[in-house]
Amino acid sequence: MRRVILLALGCYFFILPYCPAQLPQGDKEKFTHADTLRGTITPERAWWDVLYYDIHVTPDYEKRSIKGTTGIRLAALKPGRRLQLDLQQPMKVVSILWGKTSLKYKREGNAFHVSFPREIKKGSIETLTVQFEGIPRPAVRPPWDGGWIWTKDKQGRPWMSVACQGLGASVWYPCKDHQSDEPDSGAALHITVPDTLMAVGNGRMQEVKQNGNGTNTYTWRVVNPINNYDIIPYIGKYVNFHVDLQGEKGLLDCNYWVLDYNLDIARQQFKQADTMLHCFESWMGPYPFYEDGYKLVEAPHLGMEHQSAVAYGNHFANGYLGRDLSGTGWGMKWDFIIVHESGHEWFGNSITTNDLADMWVHEGFTNYTETLYTTCQDGVEAGNDYCIGSRRNIRNDKPIIGAYGVNNEGSGDMYCKGGNMLHMIRQMLGDSSFRGLLHGLTSTFYHKTVTSQEIESYISQFAKKDLSKVFNQYLRTTQVPELEYKFNSGTMLSYHWTKCVSGFNMPVKVSVAGQAEQWIEPSTEWKTLNFGGSGAAADSTKAAGVDSARAGKVDSTRVAGVDSAKVAGVDSARAVGVDSSRAVGVDSVRAAGVDSTRTGGGIAQQGLVVNRNFYVTVKQLN
Repeated sequence: MRRVILLALGCYFFILPYCPAQLPQGDKEKFTHADTLRGTITPERAWWDVLYYDIHVTPDYEKRSIKGTTGIRLAALKPGRRLQLDLQQPMKVVSILWGKTSLKYKREGNAFHVSFPREIKKGSIETLTVQFEGIPRPAVRPPWDGGWIWTKDKQGRPWMSVACQGLGASVWYPCKDHQSDEPDSGAALHITVPDTLMAVGNGRMQEVKQNGNGTNTYTWRVVNPINNYDIIPYIGKYVNFHVDLQGEKGLLDCNYWVLDYNLDIARQQFKQADTMLHCFESWMGPYPFYEDGYKLVEAPHLGMEHQSAVAYGNHFANGYLGRDLSGTGWGMKWDFIIVHESGHEWFGNSITTNDLADMWVHEGFTNYTETLYTTCQDGVEAGNDYCIGSRRNIRNDKPIIGAYGVNNEGSGDMYCKGGNMLHMIRQMLGDSSFRGLLHGLTSTFYHKTVTSQEIESYISQFAKKDLSKVFNQYLRTTQVPELEYKFNSGTMLSYHWTKCVSGFNMPVKVSVAGQAEQWIEPSTEWKTLNFGGSGAAADSTKAAGVDSARAGKVDSTRVAGVDSAKVAGVDSARAVGVDSSRAVGVDSVRAAGVDSTRTGGGIAQQGLVVNRNFYVTVKQLN
């Protein structure tokens, strides 16, 4: 388990602009005991820590079935005698061995309650071997409706893989299926397939064993902690090519596995990975898994962030399935799946949330890597255009943070709304300090599981400004804050925030009466601004944005949790498609994502203009 320290996948398919992880229970707000078993650290989960998974799997393409074993090395954090393992129906456990001792177990839906003959002492290291078999849930429309994927390539040859984020790795192998517990020492994946096919897994290939019966077993190992849902087999007629990248931590092995007939086109398209990795290392720090290398693997679905073996299915074209999610044109200059899914190596794989409810930490930051890459390629204003353009996908249907303890994800707004929230924080800090913030996050929380509160508190500590109200507003409500203002005289302006949480005090950059932009810090109480006379306007409250010179590194031992309102509700973001033919340069009125007659983002309101990089609305009172 990556110890908790004390402190689409962005996509649309047909009408889906961004997709949350797959949830077997669908979109619901009433939860069952089964949801609690799946999403809670129950007493049967709390006393033990996963150290290592050793997974053997043999698929039968014709029967659509699999069989295998999972070896689980665990450490007892405290005394315990009964533990919970997870394996989803209709998969079956054949046996559970503790050394040579066969353990008794009782099935409760997708959970197995396993009993030891005696109490396991604190500090003890034990190994279980779980034999399993069955017909795993088939993926209907991966990666959204996930499971085991049985398909064929263009030449009619078998092509297999899995997509199971949110749905859970227990859809195909027995494990402790909770995001908070990752194997400290990584995992091995042994995949036995017909010798006419090739099997690819996470990390590095350790061995190819010829079994003498028409099958080969490919063994792959990842040495770093890894999410359960990231451990994935890819089986098909694969070939590969290799590139050495000089990165911030030295030489990074980059390997690209594609179907044999796509080798030439992949060599050209995947050149983008070099510039992307350099850009991301500059903004966010070194690639987090040098020991396991970096891979793109062609997949029979659109894409997923499988650690050190990123799934790629974007048809070797720029954009998102040939579209630009931002509607600005900038998104057609790079391959969405390469950029977005690789961004998850930093946020989602290295930094992982304990609970699915906090998935905005994965998706909001990774959505923003799209803006960062656009900035690397075409400059700050291009990045701003892209981020602002993405607001068209925000629905404000449900809060971004879901319900805790029941494997529940919040609104799909975690992507674009989460990214726009980070964009506003970047404006407050300035680029240099925002870069320092990202480096600080990826080093402080390196290979750790976290809560949203820990990330929020770290950002506030780094900025030396309490941003808890900003997080509560954008993560825990569906309201877009509105800046109300009125002119008291020819040179005096009054303003305050409405449609917001109590005490909301986010600073914004504005221009009044055509004067130079300046920072103000509205609150829910009325403030006044004297904008008359020569020179810069004077804010009588002396409010300003965050002083980026004062933002610095944070002592992680001092970061406290932030009180959050727990909310329920899951909904995939749905919106109309984006016309990718629109010219570069976004119309800030349409891009704001709300009523353009009342919206900030560069829209003049009889003398008041809110900088377009802020996702707020504006209303003038008489």
